[in-house]
Amino acid sequence: MGTISGAARRRDNPIVCLADLATGAEIVSGATPVAEIDRVFRADRQLGSLVVQDDDDYFLLTREQVEFTLTGRLGYGRGLYARATARHMVPENSLALPGSMGLSKAAQRILKLPGNQRYRDVLVLTVDGPRVVSVSQIFERLSADFRHAALHDSLTGLPNRRQLTERGAATLDDAGDLSRFAVLYVDLDGFKAINDTFGHQIGDEILVSFAERLRQMVRPTDVLARLGGDEFAMLLVDVDADQLRAIADRIVLGSSVPFAADGHQLYVSASVGIAMTGDVAEEQQLSRLDALLRHADGAMIKAKQAGKRQVARLDGQGEAAPIVRNALIRRRLPAAFETNAFVLHYQPQLDLASGECSAVEALLRWTDPVLGSVSPAEFIPIMELSGDIHRIGRRVISQACAQAKLWLDAGTPRRVAVNVSPLQLAARTIVPELEAALERHGLPAHLIQVEITEGAAITDLPRAIGQLQRLRTAGVSIALDDYGTGFSSLALLRSLPLTAVKIDKTFIDTIDSSSAEALLVGGVIDTAHALGLTVTAEGVERPCQLELLRDLRCDTVQGYLISRPVAPEALPARWVD
Repeated sequence: MGTISGAARRRDNPIVCLADLATGAEIVSGATPVAEIDRVFRADRQLGSLVVQDDDDYFLLTREQVEFTLTGRLGYGRGLYARATARHMVPENSLALPGSMGLSKAAQRILKLPGNQRYRDVLVLTVDGPRVVSVSQIFERLSADFRHAALHDSLTGLPNRRQLTERGAATLDDAGDLSRFAVLYVDLDGFKAINDTFGHQIGDEILVSFAERLRQMVRPTDVLARLGGDEFAMLLVDVDADQLRAIADRIVLGSSVPFAADGHQLYVSASVGIAMTGDVAEEQQLSRLDALLRHADGAMIKAKQAGKRQVARLDGQGEAAPIVRNALIRRRLPAAFETNAFVLHYQPQLDLASGECSAVEALLRWTDPVLGSVSPAEFIPIMELSGDIHRIGRRVISQACAQAKLWLDAGTPRRVAVNVSPLQLAARTIVPELEAALERHGLPAHLIQVEITEGAAITDLPRAIGQLQRLRTAGVSIALDDYGTGFSSLALLRSLPLTAVKIDKTFIDTIDSSSAEALLVGGVIDTAHALGLTVTAEGVERPCQLELLRDLRCDTVQGYLISRPVAPEALPARWVD
């Protein structure tokens, strides 16, 4: 979507500034004797800091600073400061930030401080006087905001597909009776024409208004999510077929009421597909929720084909053909292995400092004579369930090492990043397989980078740390992929033996239209740099995104603006921006 208007901004997670987190502080005069300062801290062991007022200036004096000063100098600190006042205790370069400053900018300022000052409380200057906030509060709230952004649609504030998957899976797994669960798949009709005619801003306002109408139709136990574009889904709990049809009919009727936008009365309609758990045959390779969503999606397409502004439900197996595709993929996998149908394409990563593309990401591609092009998003989950992921994982590592050696021998060395499945980490196979491939192809370890997702790391953190540390010791670099889409935290970055972080495309998509998202990404970049990590931004598709990331001091970028994934022979010998 384009620029989001004021009416269309995210409604349930407003931007927080320092003043919102800071609390009142006890103020003392700069002329207060040090002995009195010491007494105040001794009397209240919970007191972490005082604000010193010296004329019109304010300074923060922490318990740590006072205790260090008075116990230092070989134990003579109290004697040396017997006649000193509070203003003599104020440290040089005392940090004070305006209360209106956003948390991301505040975090960037804090991370630039020397290590021994980085974890002190922060003095916040507001129109109501000085206040105090702890560094941990700032970063905890930033982490919560990042988590919120990963689980919510930034336009409507609704849960996104990831949150629907998490909450829906938990709800279905905990349910005793599955017969009364259902999914509604909702798609607006004629929405593209609105965007093309009136612009994306008006389109955004309609999406926000429509999301609000849908909110009025769900109960607290239901889950409403925006899947992307003009598509929404509802997971409904404890409903029968008649109730489900009545809700779907209300959605169709509600969408037909005109939307007021920019002085216009705009008309759209909605097509709704419905699916109940009884409609869907249980599949070993699909979760219950995925099966319901696919079935309801197929029903929505049926509604559109019937003339739009309809409610439809699939009848019989013939109408569930898209769902059968997964089964066909499973059946075609053995032939794909036998015919070596899997190939690696490589997507260049542009170094923003040098302008060169000396690193690439290896991406698996499969074109089948029966199925046509099959997306990794389709076949990788199936391989993980069937166990074929270990087989393809070994093949990817070997092919990537072989290609990297060819480039090295040709005088154009490129580091190759390979994605590792959580199951490879869990099986403890990745280290010996990669070490064997490096030795077999005679490739230096620094020309391979392993990319793991947050989910892969968190599943068994101690085991992951051990294996990744072995790779780091061998010289292999480690990148945390899709950062921000899982349980992102500063602690995770500090725990894993990483060399790089890759920011997920979902955050890059809107950095040139949302200042909040740009600040959030800037904070992640500065945090990673403070930890000694390099940062790659994924999904860069527009020049304005590239220039903004350059300003934010991002290290490398990849995306369609730079290059689509291509066969190795399609990469130029020397690529300079």
